[in-house]
Amino acid sequence: MKKIFLSVLCFALLAKHCIAQEGLHILKIASSNTSFPDTGRMNGHMYDGNFYDLAHHYMDSSVILVAPQILKAKKHVDLIFWFHGWNNNIDSAIVKYKLSRQFADSKVNAVLVLAETAKNAPDSYGGKLEQPDVFKNLLKDVLTTLRKQKMISAECEYGNIILAGHSGAYRVMANILQNGNVPVKQVVLFDALYTETDKFLNWIQADTSNRFINLYTNYGGTDDETKVMLNKLYALHINVDTIEEKDVAGSFLRANKIVFIHSLNKHDYIINDPDNLKLFIENSPFLKRLQ
Repeated sequence: MKKIFLSVLCFALLAKHCIAQEGLHILKIASSNTSFPDTGRMNGHMYDGNFYDLAHHYMDSSVILVAPQILKAKKHVDLIFWFHGWNNNIDSAIVKYKLSRQFADSKVNAVLVLAETAKNAPDSYGGKLEQPDVFKNLLKDVLTTLRKQKMISAECEYGNIILAGHSGAYRVMANILQNGNVPVKQVVLFDALYTETDKFLNWIQADTSNRFINLYTNYGGTDDETKVMLNKLYALHINVDTIEEKDVAGSFLRANKIVFIHSLNKHDYIINDPDNLKLFIENSPFLKRLQ
């Protein structure tokens, strides 16, 4: 098995998972340009009668970077940013949803980035990442780290940016599209269209080359907002392709720009049962395959 790089900051659970991922560099850093700490949660957060304090839920500024050992990035590097949902964190999400394994299996020439948001809390608030330019600065931190680790060239800049996320991740993603001041080429929502719909619509209309995938279920509470967004897209005369999950193929994803996929699966299973993250990124027109 090829050696895999792990930073000393990787937790034991993450390390155990990473060791099984042949052919990847995986490291963990801290960035002041993640969601937290942020003034909006300095006093913690109350939800459904339970209190989520600052120390345990709103102080983690960790970022996990996952890259192929044979990454080729001299002038530009493409990046996929993943945002987790409620009651989760980046260390548990990468294991539970097999994100690094799906990424490796996709064989895309890109870097997967997991930035911490509200940690182990029922909270969609995106903290500082909702503010202007913070996502752009996070991107700078990621590139600086990749250069220092010699995973990309010293002159390498960002290429295509993809945002993907599950459930409550919708809010931070929508605000990044509005305020991040970085061109995002594709958005993938995993049962995450609860609100912020107009921000997604504005982004779709801003560039006809942008691609949007909305995978939704009967169980996640996204049905109604999915219908709202579909009706708004139809009213704007924007072509939308709808399909059942069982019928989705790579050729369909490559041929269509705005895709709504209905899944009969459960809300928490749609990421890796089947391997939908792998399917979506390996068929993205914005990501090249490893040679």
